[in-house]
Amino acid sequence: MEEFKIYLSGKFITSNTEIEVINPYTNKAFARTWLCDESIIEQAIQDAENVISELAKMPVYKRYNILMLIASELEAQKKEAALLISRESGKPLIFARGEIDRAIQTFIVAAEETKRLPGEYISIDWTPAGEGKEAYVKYFPIGIVAGIAPFNFPINLAAHKIAPAIAAGCPIIIKPASSTPLSVLNLAKIIDKTDLPKGAISILPANRTIGDKLVSDQRIKLLTFTGSPEVGWEMKNRAGKKKVILELGGNAGLIVTETADIEKAIQKSVIAGFAYSGQVCIHTQRIIVHKSIFEKFTKLFCKNTNLLKTGNPENENTQISVMIDEKNAKRVEEWVNEAANSGAKVLCGGKRTGSMYEPTVLTNTNNLMKVCAFEIFGPVVTIEVYENFNEAIDYINNSRFGLQAGVFTNKISEMNFAFEHLELGGVIINDTPTFRVDHMPYGGIKDSGLGREGVKYAIKDMMEEKILVKPKL
Repeated sequence: MEEFKIYLSGKFITSNTEIEVINPYTNKAFARTWLCDESIIEQAIQDAENVISELAKMPVYKRYNILMLIASELEAQKKEAALLISRESGKPLIFARGEIDRAIQTFIVAAEETKRLPGEYISIDWTPAGEGKEAYVKYFPIGIVAGIAPFNFPINLAAHKIAPAIAAGCPIIIKPASSTPLSVLNLAKIIDKTDLPKGAISILPANRTIGDKLVSDQRIKLLTFTGSPEVGWEMKNRAGKKKVILELGGNAGLIVTETADIEKAIQKSVIAGFAYSGQVCIHTQRIIVHKSIFEKFTKLFCKNTNLLKTGNPENENTQISVMIDEKNAKRVEEWVNEAANSGAKVLCGGKRTGSMYEPTVLTNTNNLMKVCAFEIFGPVVTIEVYENFNEAIDYINNSRFGLQAGVFTNKISEMNFAFEHLELGGVIINDTPTFRVDHMPYGGIKDSGLGREGVKYAIKDMMEEKILVKPKL
């Protein structure tokens, strides 16, 4: 059984608590790692404190070279890294490879952004009091960053915390998800080859109780968390004075208008609805379709859904496989059954076998049903009908979440209206809400979170402004 050790400040160590990592498809252990205790997290914080000054002074070219080395090494190990993601998360290889490509891009973008770290000149003499003066604003690293990453993108969502921290000059401590800690621990072997000072990065698997020190300890200046809203907002309440960035998911909506390219909309939305069994923060969950094309769209959507290939995630042709565990598959089953018992119609799917839940399409739902009201984080899509565009906008907005939405339309007026009136963090035109590239600002409002990811935007959050006012030369 392969071992993946804790990465503590440049050292690979073990602890007294060993855990086995389960392959969700075989339900068998295939690797092992160790969980941190309080002393390990305390050591990581102390070591991070010791390198704050060194990291802040590190010249841009060195940060650039470090980030590009990580990207290059990850590219060289892409095949093995994708297989590891597939084994620990149940993610089909076609999507695991895509995640590795995105992680590589995340480090490359961060390298490029080191060349344009924020700063500005300000003219102060806009008022008589400022006559003869000028000012410069410089951004300084905020200090120690703590990142808590989820299971569904075990390497790229960790990269979205690690790469900006390196670029900004901040030490970072990462807590990966307990179910999928291996990909980022494997990344530590690459990080360890760089010229980063020891203490700049620690990757610490831990249970929630021990990991809570990353939330509450005031030596940590920024907490960045990706996960559920219930956990995220509760963390914010306990975080004290530190800055908090939350990416908390949603129940992303998609509007398909009568002017849409239906074939394109179906092709993209079927993948967006069911890729990685819907375990994606911007999984396309709620679709609303104009009445003139509703019947055609729904029929073709279900036909294409039934063509998806299910099976072992390590098979090249597999598109749908198991969920992260049987507990979550049972939860999805309960939500769908509850909706069906309350009047929803199951158009296809609706069955569970162990951790595998069939791609499922529902209609006749309402916003009181869990399949609409909450983030299902499973392979379930609802399709409903609308008559006018304002009604569709209201349908998407009638949610506690506000992350992203997609709109398929060929009317500029509808594009502009959607951008102005949808209450969320991003509007994607003629694509699904599941669209994301790694340099765009990404995040939501309402219960979907606080602040933005996306490399440049994360870097700025990891830095603080300081102004220098001086006599004008």
